[in-house]
Amino acid sequence: MSVLLVITLLLVLGAEFMNGLTDAANAIATVVTTRVLSPKIAVGMAAILNLIGVLVTGTAVATTIGTDIVNPEIINMQVVAAGMLTIIVWSSAAWRFGIPTSETHELVAGLAGAGLASAGPSVLLWEGWRKVLIGLGMSTLLGFGMGIVFMLAIYWIFRNAQRTRTNRLFGRLQIFSAAFTAFSHGSNDGQKFMGVFSLALFLAGIFQTFQIPLWVVILCGGVMSAGTAIGGWRIIKTIGGRITKLEPVQGFAAETAASTSILIASRFGIPLSTTHTIGTAIMGVGATKRLTAVNWGVSFDIVRTWIITFPVCFILGYAFTWIFNLIF
Repeated sequence: MSVLLVITLLLVLGAEFMNGLTDAANAIATVVTTRVLSPKIAVGMAAILNLIGVLVTGTAVATTIGTDIVNPEIINMQVVAAGMLTIIVWSSAAWRFGIPTSETHELVAGLAGAGLASAGPSVLLWEGWRKVLIGLGMSTLLGFGMGIVFMLAIYWIFRNAQRTRTNRLFGRLQIFSAAFTAFSHGSNDGQKFMGVFSLALFLAGIFQTFQIPLWVVILCGGVMSAGTAIGGWRIIKTIGGRITKLEPVQGFAAETAASTSILIASRFGIPLSTTHTIGTAIMGVGATKRLTAVNWGVSFDIVRTWIITFPVCFILGYAFTWIFNLIF
């Protein structure tokens, strides 16, 4: 294998590790904040279920990322390396300040900038970007809307129940909803870097056709789980505590709403941001109490970071490709 291929594969695994470190923290933020599970138990559970989610939910999202975002027939290895370095740099900076970001949007924006630097506008494929746009809508509107629907349904079903008994019940149920969230995170986010890893092997000629063998699934899923096991407590504090005050019943509703949205997207090969989906679901749940129950200042700061991710990662991907082309 060439030096550039080895560097690229290591960068893919590094980006996958950052995905587990940051996005997995979103998946368990509510169950830790409501004190249903301790951080250590929640992280361990998320690490295991992230891997299971990767292993049992197919490769539709991975195929979208690997073949439909940039044309694999006209890009080079430098494009993949630049895209992965973009994710590592931007995710590390955001994690340092406890800001939840979307590795999904970092990935597609970084690949787009890198692809344009290498091959021009023809490198972008509409089919993949159509799914990205659908995923953006699902993570934002569907996450927020389903958070409201799930919370209102619970309020109506348990309208005559005592609050202490309800919180006790949902304290138990939230263990399952947190597990559901970790599983769904693996089903979508875990697949994305499998697709990039296989894309690098295809560009190197090791794979004659684009494919995602089981060993790639296990390797990438294991690296993401390792990142999850280390945890991202700065992100947990922002997602779980600063958007709105959460009790077990709100945590259950937000996790269930987000997980359902993510699994629907995974089924159709749509890459969407688990960060966005969980964040907007929490906003929706908080809004059912009253609009002022949501800390809109913090929420807008998070949304602003989501928005600037696209142009920043596009520019970084473009610049890193230029640098890699000079070196190799």
